[in-house]
Amino acid sequence: MKWRVTWVFWAIMALHVAAVLIFTRGFLLTRTELPFHSSCSDVSDSPCFSRSGAAGSNGTGGSERCWTKPAVDRVVIIVLDALRFDFVAPSAFFKGIVVSTFNFFSLIETKPWMDRLPVLQKLAFKEGSSAKIFKAIADPPTTSLQRLKVIPSTSDYISKLNPGGLPTFVDVGNSFGAPAITEDNLINQLIRNGKRVLMMGDDTWVQLFPHHFKRSYPFPSFNVKDLHTVDNGCIDNLLPSLYQEDWEVLIAHFLGVDHAGHIFGVDSLPMIEKLEQYNTVLENVISVLESQSGPGGLHENTFLLVLGDHGQTLNGDHGGGSAEEVETSIFAMSFKKPLSAIPAELGISCEYASDERFCISSIEQLDFAVTVSALLGIPFPFGSIGRVNPELYALAAGTWNMEKLKSDNPEYHFKSAEWLHNYANVLCINAWQVKRYIDIYSASSLIGFSSDDLLHVANLYDEAEAIFARKRDNFSSKSELSRLSTLKSQIDAYLKFLGSVAELARSKWTEFNLTFMGIGLGMMLLSLLVHVLAIKMVNELHNGSFNPIGSSGISFGLIFAFFIVAIRACSLLSNSYILEEGKVANFLLATAGVAKFRYSIMKRKRIFEAGLFLILICLLRFTIEIGLSKQAATSAFLHSSTSWMIGIDFNHPVLVYILQLLPMLALIGLAHLLHKSTADGCSQRICRFVVMGTIASYVLIVVYWASESNMLGLALINTARNVIPRIIYAIGIGQMLLLAFGQLFNGSKVVDHRSLFSKTVSMLSAWSPTVIILSGRQGPLIALASIVGGFCIVMLQNIEEESDGTAKPLVVNPLSVMEWSLLALSMFRCAFDGLRYGAAFIGFDEFVLIRQAILLTIETFGFSHIIPVFGLPFLVLRHKLFAQKDLFVQLSLAYMMFGLIMAATVTVTILCVMIQRRHLMVWGLFAPKFVFDVAGLVLTDVLICLASLYYFCQPEDLKLETNTGGR
Repeated sequence: MKWRVTWVFWAIMALHVAAVLIFTRGFLLTRTELPFHSSCSDVSDSPCFSRSGAAGSNGTGGSERCWTKPAVDRVVIIVLDALRFDFVAPSAFFKGIVVSTFNFFSLIETKPWMDRLPVLQKLAFKEGSSAKIFKAIADPPTTSLQRLKVIPSTSDYISKLNPGGLPTFVDVGNSFGAPAITEDNLINQLIRNGKRVLMMGDDTWVQLFPHHFKRSYPFPSFNVKDLHTVDNGCIDNLLPSLYQEDWEVLIAHFLGVDHAGHIFGVDSLPMIEKLEQYNTVLENVISVLESQSGPGGLHENTFLLVLGDHGQTLNGDHGGGSAEEVETSIFAMSFKKPLSAIPAELGISCEYASDERFCISSIEQLDFAVTVSALLGIPFPFGSIGRVNPELYALAAGTWNMEKLKSDNPEYHFKSAEWLHNYANVLCINAWQVKRYIDIYSASSLIGFSSDDLLHVANLYDEAEAIFARKRDNFSSKSELSRLSTLKSQIDAYLKFLGSVAELARSKWTEFNLTFMGIGLGMMLLSLLVHVLAIKMVNELHNGSFNPIGSSGISFGLIFAFFIVAIRACSLLSNSYILEEGKVANFLLATAGVAKFRYSIMKRKRIFEAGLFLILICLLRFTIEIGLSKQAATSAFLHSSTSWMIGIDFNHPVLVYILQLLPMLALIGLAHLLHKSTADGCSQRICRFVVMGTIASYVLIVVYWASESNMLGLALINTARNVIPRIIYAIGIGQMLLLAFGQLFNGSKVVDHRSLFSKTVSMLSAWSPTVIILSGRQGPLIALASIVGGFCIVMLQNIEEESDGTAKPLVVNPLSVMEWSLLALSMFRCAFDGLRYGAAFIGFDEFVLIRQAILLTIETFGFSHIIPVFGLPFLVLRHKLFAQKDLFVQLSLAYMMFGLIMAATVTVTILCVMIQRRHLMVWGLFAPKFVFDVAGLVLTDVLICLASLYYFCQPEDLKLETNTGGR
C-alpha cells in the first residue's frame, strides 16, 4: 500500500512542474528583441533632417552632428546603488507631508539619514547654479540588474514599463550571473560612435557589456556583508581618472549604501557613515571638475550625473513596487555659465516643499538614455521609446541666457523661441525614431500591437508632423509671440505622441501566449482532480471502514475548511488583498479560531488551548503589522510604527538588552522542549543523537549572537565568527545523513505512534538550527509561535465532533489542515522586497552561487514550507491509535489535504495573473506573487515526496493482506 499511495505524490509533483513550465512559457515571455542598431546615416530618412537642415543644432550646419549636435564633450555618471529619494532631497522638502501609518495620520519628521549629502543640496538650490535635483522613477522589480539594463537600454529592457517587465522575472534569477545585452543600447552606441567609456565599481556592468569598455575596474558585488570593497575600488580610481584624457564617458558604480541597507537597515550608523563618505567623495569630484572647467580646460564641457538605480525600504530591501523602492534621485550639474529656467511656455511643473523654497521635478528612468544620447550627439538606441527630458537636456544644452530679461522684453521671446526651436527639432528626431521602432517591431513580432493601437499612434504622429510642416512653411513670417505659440503646439504634439507610445508599451507590449497559459491552467485543475481522487482512493484502500466525512455525510470541518480556502482564493483576485495577504490569512485563521473557541465553550473542553490560540493569532497580527516575521526590525521602522503607539523607547539600554536576550531565552526554551521530548516520546536511539546535536547547535547560536552584540565581550573577528554558522550547517548535514541511513536500514520497520513521533521530532530538530540562524533573532520567536500554534491546532482538531461518552473520530479534520497552512502563511508572505539577502552570507564572505542560493532558499521558505510540511505528522498523533493501518491512512490523508489546499491556492493565483495580465500592477504585484507561489508549490511537492519516503512505512496488517492476495 505504501507505494500505491506514494506514487500519487510524485505524479502530482510532475503534473505541477509541467503545468508551471507550460504556463510560464506563455506568461513570462520576453518581447521580441530586434537585431537592428541605429546609425548616423539613418537620420537622412527622417523628415526632420530635410526640414531643419541641422536638427538639434540651431541651424549651424550638419557637419558637427550625427543626429543632434553634441551639447557636451564628456559625461561623468556616478551610480549610488539603492539611493533613496530622501537621501538627496532636503528634509525641508518633506515637512508637512502627511503619511498614513496603522490607519492613522502623522507628519513626516526629519530622519537621521536625511541631509547627509549637503553638497548636492547646496549646489542644486544655490541661486544661479547650473545644478538640479530630480526625482527619478524606477520600475519594479527594483533589483540592481534590472535597473542597470533599463538605464542604458532606454526601452526599459526588463521593467514593468513595458514589455520589459516580462523578462524581468525571468532575469531575476540572472541577477547572480547577468547575460550580456545584445539589443541596441546607450553603451553600444557610445562605442559604435567612437566614444571611449571608462567603468569602475559593480562588476555587473562587465557582465552586461563584456567588451565595451576602454578600461574597467570591476569589483565583486554579491557579498552584501562587504560594505567597502567596491566603494574603495571606485574611490581609488575615480579621482585619478578625472585628470586623464582617454575617455568621454566615465561610469562609477558605488554599492555601499545598498549593502548597508540589506544588513543594517536605513536607520543605522553604517548607513549614515556611508552617506557621509559619499558626500566627501562627491565634494572632491566636483572640486576637480570645477577646477578644470575654465576655457580650454579638460572639463570645460563636462556634464555630471549622480543617480540611483532604485530606492530601498526602511529595512534595506528592494525588488518590489512601493514608493520607497521605485523613487530614487538624479543630480545633474553643468559646469558652463549658469542658465536660467526653461522658458515658461513649456509648462514644466515640479513638486514644491511646504515653504516653496525647493522645487524638484520628476523624470522617468525610461528617458535617461535617450536624453544622454541627445547630449552626446550620438544616435538614439534603436529600441528607444523614451523622450528627451527638457529640463535635463536644457541643463547641459541650453543656448539662451535670459537671467536679466523680463517676460515683456522682446529679446526674451526671441531667446525663448530660439531654445524651443532647438528642442522641437530634437523631439522631431526622437519621435521619428520611436515611430520607426514601433512600425518595425509590429511587423517583425509575432503578436506586436493591435491595428487599432497602431492607427492611434500613427494619427498622433501625423498630427505632430502636420504642425511641424506648418511651422516650416510660415515660421519666418510670424511674430515672436506667434512663433512661441506654434513651437509650443509642436512640442506638445510630440510629447503627446511619445507619452502615448510609453503608455501603450506599459499596457500591451508583453507577448502572452494564451494557448500555453490555458494548457497550464488546465493541468493545474487536473491536479486538483487527482488530489480528490487520491483522497477517495486512500479511503477505499481502507475497505470503506474509514469515513473521511463522518457519519452525517459531510462534516462541519470539511464545509468550513472549504469555505475558508474559497475566501482566501477569491482574495487573490484583488491587488489590494494580495498586498495584505498576511493580514488576510491571519483574519481567516482567527475566524477558524473563534469557531473552535465556541465549540470548546459549548463542550467545556480545551478552553485553555482555544484561548491560547486566539491570543497567539492576535500576537501574529501585530508582528505582521510591524514586519517582525520577515523584515529586519530596524530602529527606524520601530520608531515610525510601534513606539508612538505603545510609548516605548526602543533605544533605552534596558530594553536593548531585553531585546537581545529574548531570542537567546527563547532558544533555551526550545532546547528544554526538545530535551523533554527525548525523555517522553523518542523511542529511537537516532532521535536522541539528533536532539543532542540540535541542542549543541542552539548553544552555538547563542554564542554567535552574543558575539555579534558584544554583550559579554565575546567579539570575534569575521573569520572566527564564520566558523560557528559553518559548524551548525555541518551538524545539520550530519543529522540529515544519520536520519537517511537510519531510514535506509530500517525502511521495512513497522510504523507506530512512538516511532512516528520520534521521526517527526528528529526531522524538525535537524532542520531547526539552520532555519533559525538564517532567520535572524526573530527565528526562535517564530519557532516558539509555530510550536504553540501547532500544539493548539492538534489539541483542538476534532473538538466540534467530540462529545462525552462517544468514540473520538479517527479522521484528520480538513479544518485543522487548513489552519496548519494558514499558520505557516502568517509566519511569512513571500515578496521580492522581503528577501533577506544577507542570510545567504551568514558564515561566508565570498559568493558561490549554488551555496548562497541554497541558504537563501532555506531562509525564505524555512518557516513557511519546510517546517510545516515535516511537522504535519503531529496532526495524526493526537489520538494514540493502536491500529497501524489507521495511522498510515491518516498520515496519507493529512499530506493529500495539505497538498490540495496549496494547489488550489496556486491554481487561483495562476487564474488571477491570466485574467489580470493587462492590469497596471501585473509586473509590480501579480507576477511576483505568481513567481513565489509556484516556487512554493513545487517546493511543497518536493518536501511532501521526501516526507512520504521518510515517514511512510508499510503497515504490518497490509503486508499480510498483500502476501495472502487479500484472502
